[in-house]
Amino acid sequence: MSTKAALRLGTRRSKLAMAQSGQVADAVRQVTGRPVELVEITTYGDVSREHLAQIGGTGVFVTALRDALLKGEVDFAVHSLKDLPTTQPEELALAAVPVREDPRDVIVARDALKFTDLPRGARIGTGSPRRMAQLNAYARTHGLDIETVPIRGNVDTRIGYVHDGELDAVVLAAAGLSRMGRIDEVTDFLSVDTVLPAPGQGALAIECAADDADLIAALGELDDPFTRAAVTAERSLLAALEAGCSAPVGALADLPPLSAPLERGDPHADEQIVKEMRLRGVVGTTDGARMVQLSTTGPVPETYDQAMALGRELATEMLAQGAAGLMGERAQ
Repeated sequence: MSTKAALRLGTRRSKLAMAQSGQVADAVRQVTGRPVELVEITTYGDVSREHLAQIGGTGVFVTALRDALLKGEVDFAVHSLKDLPTTQPEELALAAVPVREDPRDVIVARDALKFTDLPRGARIGTGSPRRMAQLNAYARTHGLDIETVPIRGNVDTRIGYVHDGELDAVVLAAAGLSRMGRIDEVTDFLSVDTVLPAPGQGALAIECAADDADLIAALGELDDPFTRAAVTAERSLLAALEAGCSAPVGALADLPPLSAPLERGDPHADEQIVKEMRLRGVVGTTDGARMVQLSTTGPVPETYDQAMALGRELATEMLAQGAAGLMGERAQ
């Protein structure tokens, strides 16, 4: 590799994608000593006005970036990992999964309200069947009266619905708001006990051509083994359920002794030695009437195969409890 040629980073054009890619570009400049230029690419998911559940969700934000990689128009690409289809193309390598941001979902509500303080009949906007299912299930079991409203659009559009008074609240990912420097707009962090995030939520995926060994090695400097093991287990669960990334499936692999102190912001939490990983999964009907929620715990996976096995094991248990019948059409 030349020491001077700029690396071309393929990114979606949204403010969030540009913020994420800009942060990765800075990190890649540091580890390679090479300039990095952002190449903006429009994906089908960015231009379609249909709801994600209708257009299938799987790969709609990813395909155009992968096509650019395969054609050699960009050297590497940055994705929100939760947008990636669970099957990895042989021609592309998942070179790095950097340290994960906060995986939780958050509420941005009018009058700085928390989720449980919203008025009766509150209208909550989200484009995610997973969020609808879990919010409605929580409301049913806790005597809350809410209406989940399907919405599309970027972060500005979604928060705008609240400011304009069309909605009482919207649900967003903490990680995206944090990367955009807008975490102070959050009015409530939803505990993962209330809403399990999407598989891979809060994590980024850095992808490049599978035959570019030098670039794979360089990008690999940004990889976080714990994050990779966790998201591999989560995505293995999703794949074994045969569900696409717009299905009402939540999953989170975490390290139980650390998770509560980290949510509280304890700066010393990550100094503990942790030997076990917990994987939780949930699937439910969007009205929240029927849910299958299970968890399993095992040794922290040290290999890709061990992480995959953890996800498959939990999926098998969930399918035995009737999970398949709650997902609507299963992904082909």
